[in-house]
Amino acid sequence: MTPLEKLKAMKMPFAELKGVEFIEAGKDRVVARMTVRPDLCTLHHTIHGGAVMALADSVGAAATVINLPEDAKGTTTLESKTNFIGGAKEGTTVIATATPVHRGRRTQVWTTRLETEDGKLVAVVTQTQLVL
Repeated sequence: MTPLEKLKAMKMPFAELKGVEFIEAGKDRVVARMTVRPDLCTLHHTIHGGAVMALADSVGAAATVINLPEDAKGTTTLESKTNFIGGAKEGTTVIATATPVHRGRRTQVWTTRLETEDGKLVAVVTQTQLVL
């Protein structure tokens, strides 16, 4: 099973609720997309910061799962930091790309860039995942 097939086979209920679709997955890079729906927006039809953070968290966690040691039971987020750069309007698609900063025995750190399809930077998220 490829890493992408593994992610698509996993049950990630909150990611599914948000409409996250994984489109690329490997040990060094995981990419997903999410359409900005009205229920993910602020009053001004712009993606809510919580939706940005939740998308990044799902992608960073998925990247960790692909890189877990054989004896690991799973992962959970220890810390997450978001730099909001710009918005994404309702109806646009946000692409989230996670790349590793550190992959250790007990923790992994991932940086996720979130951009619109036309390359406008929305946010940069750095998260630390605990290996369970």
